[in-house]
Amino acid sequence: MIGSYNQSLVVVSLLVAILAAYTALDMSARVANSQSRRAARIWLVGGAAAMGLGIWSMHFIGMLAFKLPIPVGYDLLLTGCSLAASVAASMYALWLVSRQRLSAGRLLAGAVLMGLGIAAMHYIGMAAMRMQPGIDYDPWWFSASLLIAIGASAAALWIAQRLRHQQKRLMPMRLLASLVMGVAIVGMHYTGMAAARFPAGAMCGAISDGGLDTHLLAGLVIVTTIATLTVALLASVFDGQMRLRTGLLAHSLANANEKLVQAALHDPLTQLPNRVLLQDRIERAIEKAARREFGLALMFCDLDGFKNVNDAYGHQLGDRLLVQFSRRVNALLRSQDTFARLGGDEFVIVMAIDSPDDAALMAEQISTAINEPFLIDNAELLVSTSIGIALYPEDASSERELMAHADAAMYHVKQSGRNGHAFFTSTMQAGTRQRLRLLQDLRRAIVRNELLLHYQPKFPAGGSRANGAEALLRWNHPELGMLSPDVFIPIAERSGLIIPIGEWVLDAACAQLRAWHDAGNADWSMAVNLSPLQFASPTLVESVRGALQRHALDPRQLTLEVTESTAMKDVDASLQMLEALTAMGVRIAIDDFGTGYSSLLYLKRMPATELKIDRAFVRDLEHNAEDAAIVSSIIALGRSLQLQVVAEGVETEAQREFLGALGCDVLQGYHLGRPMAAAEFVSCNS
Repeated sequence: MIGSYNQSLVVVSLLVAILAAYTALDMSARVANSQSRRAARIWLVGGAAAMGLGIWSMHFIGMLAFKLPIPVGYDLLLTGCSLAASVAASMYALWLVSRQRLSAGRLLAGAVLMGLGIAAMHYIGMAAMRMQPGIDYDPWWFSASLLIAIGASAAALWIAQRLRHQQKRLMPMRLLASLVMGVAIVGMHYTGMAAARFPAGAMCGAISDGGLDTHLLAGLVIVTTIATLTVALLASVFDGQMRLRTGLLAHSLANANEKLVQAALHDPLTQLPNRVLLQDRIERAIEKAARREFGLALMFCDLDGFKNVNDAYGHQLGDRLLVQFSRRVNALLRSQDTFARLGGDEFVIVMAIDSPDDAALMAEQISTAINEPFLIDNAELLVSTSIGIALYPEDASSERELMAHADAAMYHVKQSGRNGHAFFTSTMQAGTRQRLRLLQDLRRAIVRNELLLHYQPKFPAGGSRANGAEALLRWNHPELGMLSPDVFIPIAERSGLIIPIGEWVLDAACAQLRAWHDAGNADWSMAVNLSPLQFASPTLVESVRGALQRHALDPRQLTLEVTESTAMKDVDASLQMLEALTAMGVRIAIDDFGTGYSSLLYLKRMPATELKIDRAFVRDLEHNAEDAAIVSSIIALGRSLQLQVVAEGVETEAQREFLGALGCDVLQGYHLGRPMAAAEFVSCNS
């Protein structure tokens, strides 16, 4: 009996085979890349169902394309068995390619089992026709169909495994592989069909036993298969999109976390490690040096003349100098060395050494490099550096001691003329111990009520009665006696203790002003100095607001003094802080005015209410025409900007008269009144 083929259905069978192959490759990647066993199992079962149905559907569409001159049907049970064989072979194939490694032996064994499964699906499906008499098979064509099935399976497994590691042009490669696999599957089917011999006069037993009609089966197979494969591919595409979005989100979070870590552990200006990261690096270096028995050198570097650069050219140019300095030093160091910025113009280097000569040589190289002029905005800047060196384990065995000893050595260089280096010696230890002791005692000074305020009166020019005071901090040390701010404020600044100390000063000054008001001096005001760290603190505004509220003070009776250099360091940030304070009603004084040359460009933008002329200009006012001209200009500038002008450092009657004649508003100095305790202040100025 001779059959024929419906060409349209043959084409459909090829397309279904290609679609099934693409689905199989996509599902194999999902199974292999699943990050949990549960997800892998879901993709394995779903992929096996979709892939098995696709191959089985291609087979039956191919059989439906084959036309015999007799009615044809299919046995329902055998048809289901052929589908089960296809799904089982597909599940085994997906499981096999999801393994991390596919050896040649496993590939061959898998190809044989998968090929036999597909062949079983085909020939069970043929048996579902239940032809009477039965179908004869040409042994050569039958053998060829088995070999093609095994060969196609081997190609499919190999391609799927290779595509798992394909990163570039994945989609075109997968489409090409699907075309090859689809043609191989179709080739196996039609080779198997060529092997079939239908005896003349044979009848289809499935028709007489109520089997599935070919037309019904055709519609059912095509619709079900295409729907299943489409759903599988859509699920795969959705999963891919979710993976992509999850990956992008994870990447974004990783970048954000990296930036936060960078900001927390690095200096924002130079991008060098900051104090926090430096401490960790030193501790790790000490552990490593102790374990491997080599030496360490900690070098404390401070720029000489940096303040003069800031005063002459402004802080923006000073910041650029620090960046160039860090680049020059970095170029001399090894990748394993640590170079950090503590703040301001202070830097620290940590390096492994074989002998102290290594540290001395590096210090000399740094000094030579820094002595070369820096050219910034056509300005040729000349600076030098003072370097103090402490060695591990000779000088210290802990991070804290190394830092303190290197700091002491650096101060020794400063006192000896600067521009050089020195190793720490025991003779320097006395100063180091004194500073460490002061730091430890200062941490407990507030709790022990050792800090106190003295008040220097401020007089209106030409007046004899004080109209306010400036609060000045003192430390009544239990052993060292009364200490002036010059002794302990630098230690507080460098340790960060200046923040809580500054908050205490603000609260104590406001409390004293409240007491004076309650005693009948309601017209008195109070001035409080802000340190650079305190002025930059994000809690300053709330601290000021809280102090005013606690002591029920009019904000206009509190003046906060900010040095000109502090206000000019970061103009935009200073403006925001000053505007927030003045919005509260607090008065702002620019202290030490005249020591910076860039301030005149920004002064009109500053929401200040008061200018304080630096005492350096008042000291020689009577005998120095340049100082007199500067003071006169500052007073004229203040008046034009409607600012109150205060002169500090008035020590003679002649200075008082001269400043009054120039039009200065408020005077302050030892000639008028020294800093004194609160009780003495009341008795002297009431």
